[in-house]
Amino acid sequence: MAVKIYTIGGGQMSEAILRAANKEKVITSEETIITDISKVRTEYLEKKYGFQTSNKFDEKAVVNAEIVLLGVRPQDDWQGLVKQIGLTNTKAQIISIIAGVTLQQLQIISENENIKFTRIIPNTLTDTGYGYSGVALGRGASKEIIAPFVESFGKADFIPEKQIDVYTGYAVCGPNYVYNFYLALTNAGVLAGLSRQQANKIALENIKGSVAFLESTGKHPYELLDINNSAGGCGITLQHEIDSSTFAAGIQNAVVAAVRRTTELGKE
Repeated sequence: MAVKIYTIGGGQMSEAILRAANKEKVITSEETIITDISKVRTEYLEKKYGFQTSNKFDEKAVVNAEIVLLGVRPQDDWQGLVKQIGLTNTKAQIISIIAGVTLQQLQIISENENIKFTRIIPNTLTDTGYGYSGVALGRGASKEIIAPFVESFGKADFIPEKQIDVYTGYAVCGPNYVYNFYLALTNAGVLAGLSRQQANKIALENIKGSVAFLESTGKHPYELLDINNSAGGCGITLQHEIDSSTFAAGIQNAVVAAVRRTTELGKE
């Protein structure tokens, strides 16, 4: 059964989440209200998806909703919005995707211990149904209500809040690592003499097949590499080159840097 949702902040991330949830019929256009200060934005969302929209905080929508999605930016007046929510005594699940804002901050600023907050780090593959979103439940939050909503735009990983920064730098930024690998690999194919079209289609098929093989066999990558690396062959030769390079360290350093930057942004 579709849930009633009120979204504050109609930016691209909120739109992507609602689009996926609407597609999976977890929400409906008729039971979805979005508030955004930009009239251009609300007119666009209303015209494209049929969502109800407004340009100012809607107390009635907060009270009537089963889920309230806080989709504003950290630099916006999220504190004022949270205080207004606290005054309503709503029974809704309040889901925050505001980067760097903790559950404790939300609870304190609401000045209402009965408000149920959940913090989500949404994945960026919402339209594909793939990717994990990190979900940290606050006091009194309902996993039963929240899980189906989050799983409408990918998979949900319920984690302790202390893992949020790591999750952001590793899981949510995850597609960036894959895109960079794909770009490097396809450029290598072109360098070696393939057309761009050939290099792209071969790389995509190999990535999809390799992922499927990892999932179906459950084997460690070292085992699968050993199968492909015959004595004196091209597989073991390329392995030597990769092992001699900064390939692994480069990826590891990128993850650590992304996690560190996430923590820094939370303090700004």
